[in-house]
Amino acid sequence: MGRINRKQLATTASLAALVSVMMSGSPAHAQANEGVDDRIVVTGSRIQRSELTSPTPVTSVGSDTIDTDRSVTVEDVFRRLPQAGGGANATGATDGLSLGASTIDLRGLGQNRTLVLINGTRATPFSFRNTVDTNTLPTGLIKRVDVLTGGAAAIYGADAVSGVVNFILNDEFEGLQLSATGEVADGGAESVNSEVIVGAEFFDGRGHVVGYVGYTKRFELLAGEREFTSGSATFIPSEGGNFTDVASDNFFAFDDEGQFQTTRQTVDVTPDRYLIQPMERLHASTLYKFELSPDVEFYGRAQFTNVKVTGAGSTGQTPISVNQEVVISETNPYIPAEAMGLLTFVDGEALVNVERNLGLGMQRTKVNRNTYQFKGGLRGALTDNLSWDAYAQYGSTDETARILGNAIVNDASGANRFAALADTVDIFGPDADFSDFGSEIIHSSRKRDQFVASLVVSGSSADLFQLPAGPVDFAAGYEYRRETGRQTPGVALQNGLAFGLGGVSSIDASFDTNEAFGEILVPLLSDLPFVQQLNFEGAYRRFDFSTTGVGDADKFGGTWIVNDQIRFRGQRQTTVRSPNLGEFAGPENQLSLALFDPASPSFVPRFAGRFNGDPCLDGSGDATQCAAFGAPAPGTMFDSSQAIYSFGGNPDIKPEKGKTITAGVILTPDLLPGASLVVDYINIEITDAVSQIQPAAALQNCYIDNPSPDNPLCGAVLRDPVTGLISKALVNDFNLSSLKQEAFDVKLVLPLSSLGDFGHDFSISYANTIVIAQSRQPNATVAAVDCKGTFGGTCSGDFATFLQPDYKHRADFDWENGPFAAQLSWRRIGSVVNADNRADKLSAQNYFDLTAIYNVTEDVRITAGIKNLFDKQPPLPQGGGNFYGTLSEYDPIGRAFGASVTAKF
Repeated sequence: MGRINRKQLATTASLAALVSVMMSGSPAHAQANEGVDDRIVVTGSRIQRSELTSPTPVTSVGSDTIDTDRSVTVEDVFRRLPQAGGGANATGATDGLSLGASTIDLRGLGQNRTLVLINGTRATPFSFRNTVDTNTLPTGLIKRVDVLTGGAAAIYGADAVSGVVNFILNDEFEGLQLSATGEVADGGAESVNSEVIVGAEFFDGRGHVVGYVGYTKRFELLAGEREFTSGSATFIPSEGGNFTDVASDNFFAFDDEGQFQTTRQTVDVTPDRYLIQPMERLHASTLYKFELSPDVEFYGRAQFTNVKVTGAGSTGQTPISVNQEVVISETNPYIPAEAMGLLTFVDGEALVNVERNLGLGMQRTKVNRNTYQFKGGLRGALTDNLSWDAYAQYGSTDETARILGNAIVNDASGANRFAALADTVDIFGPDADFSDFGSEIIHSSRKRDQFVASLVVSGSSADLFQLPAGPVDFAAGYEYRRETGRQTPGVALQNGLAFGLGGVSSIDASFDTNEAFGEILVPLLSDLPFVQQLNFEGAYRRFDFSTTGVGDADKFGGTWIVNDQIRFRGQRQTTVRSPNLGEFAGPENQLSLALFDPASPSFVPRFAGRFNGDPCLDGSGDATQCAAFGAPAPGTMFDSSQAIYSFGGNPDIKPEKGKTITAGVILTPDLLPGASLVVDYINIEITDAVSQIQPAAALQNCYIDNPSPDNPLCGAVLRDPVTGLISKALVNDFNLSSLKQEAFDVKLVLPLSSLGDFGHDFSISYANTIVIAQSRQPNATVAAVDCKGTFGGTCSGDFATFLQPDYKHRADFDWENGPFAAQLSWRRIGSVVNADNRADKLSAQNYFDLTAIYNVTEDVRITAGIKNLFDKQPPLPQGGGNFYGTLSEYDPIGRAFGASVTAKF
């Protein structure tokens, strides 16, 4: 038996690693990859092979790029990748389910369809939608990030529908490294980060251990600190209060200075909303391996992250207000003289409707999230051409969320607390003190657990036979996975005791899966004219889910290496995604429809686009259809606070199915040493996709686009049988949708010839994504929506990504001269149009970043730069409807200055 080849057993490296190295514009990085063993494990495959013989398109981001960008979090990395959507991020531009987390959404097809790996195995999810909070990843320990855009379910299992992101951690580090990074903008969103990495061998080189500790603090950015938010106002009743005598309908109010008024007083709370949520993070990791014998190695990792984020939960950020009738006694000592004559007292009491902000400040949801993961495994060599790898890992996320700025409506006896204060507190004017009225409310306690055990045997047929073109390579294995999720809502939100419905319910669910998989690589031809190497490969995975039963996924592909300058690759894959915990076991949650109604004072901007009013009431709906469903006449007043927005899981949900086709070419011409061009075509189609029909889309289709009495979407919005007004919108998960996307990814690296005294190295790298077609069909009864180049909730991916541009790129212009280096980076996001009305257009956005690097010594480096060099402000939708949603992709911070220092000892 052969001694362990550590390079052969190294965890994943990208197909495009060599190409991406050249794209980084860093010769030092390229040199570090010279001499790497020709046989490695490539992201998207379990077979050891040469980097450039995989059919799977992979983009790699190296540590040099991460350092140059001064990326404090993984979110900072992915905001600059053309293939990445907005996802949930620091802007909090999601539906409240993320609770301050940062997620990855490849190609804007949904964060629940992107699989996140660490060194080739699953990262610990935090949510019931199986997404990973990337804030839990140790940025400074990342050696490389491989981004596979396209399905990989046959290789890695369910969830790998739109792609895989594999974080390669540096388990070979030796020495001591200290680093510190700071960034500051013009008020708000400052960030600081410090990291310590230590690594060493022990027992005469038989063992190796790497330790990492990192601390990050990100400060808040409020909307009032940026001028571009001034056009997106959110008005609520002022703290002075608005009062209406019920008997006489007499009205009076008080402004924020306490002055008596006869017009309704409101206040704009937008300036106090978060553009960037504050975060504090502490992370510790260790990676270890030890050679037990010449043929067996023990390895693994242990990780812990504590993340504290304050942001917007499911109750939103809007301050709580009352709008209710209370009884005022004629002897109330606080009644202003101006108001006394406007009140109607009967038997010494007046019934008054009070509408006022209680002055408890913006609602904030504080989240404390602990994430653990432990992995231990054994791997070894059976022969020189056959190896094995067995591991088990356990991960857990435990979080508690608390809401500030809310209050309990009724006391223990059921009496309304505000009504009880009417004669004991001065409710007239802004000086009323309701601080004792407010309370910290538990939003929820949530725990996610994941256990994975796997055994893989891989190698080649060289010990038994070889084909004329070489031995057959293969990998085969078994994987068991169990997922559990438990959520306990706060009593106040669960029982409707707090102001506003929180949309939080109990959940206690689990599922497991047994999966067998195999992969084969067959060399067909080699060393022939026009055929340096021609390979076929296939993969198959069999699933047995405890929830949905048996299923499978497969892959067929190949590579044709014409010569060292021209390579072709292609593949066809089927993918499957079994329902996650939230989709099959999520309970029905209920929110007030007013939170989604732009005409309501309770409207939450990040919920925009989901409900835009009743077309039967505004006259835009088909009159016959409206009459058929009992809708009232146009012009009828509707109070959306009396209607329910209901959402949740579905125990009858079925797996999603998908098909991915990719084809690409890699050119590395001898005439331009170091230059490369990679072009990949990607076609992704997902059927039986889990989706939800938002009330805006259902009403539009039922009453305007397809006013047929048997239109099934009409049943998604229920009407009161007596009044005809909307009573409930049903937004549960169903296998209704189909998603399609066709795109080209282009990567170009062009080192330029020497520029004399100016510098000995100058290069240009360019990467883009061009979407040539993208559609979302809500269900089979309606036409597909053209989502190419759009924004808004209609085409958003799993609640998170509101922007679907048809073009994105990043271009880097690099210069290096001795210890000095500089980079000008240009990012472009193409123009988009509102998917709902096709009229509201946001222009293309260009962001430029400038970075300078000085290598003081071989082990000390200083990096400084400016992000968003020209202080580009985000574009705003005309109606302000998707204001906070679109910020998930654009830069709300503006020009920012930063620097980092790294020293290795």
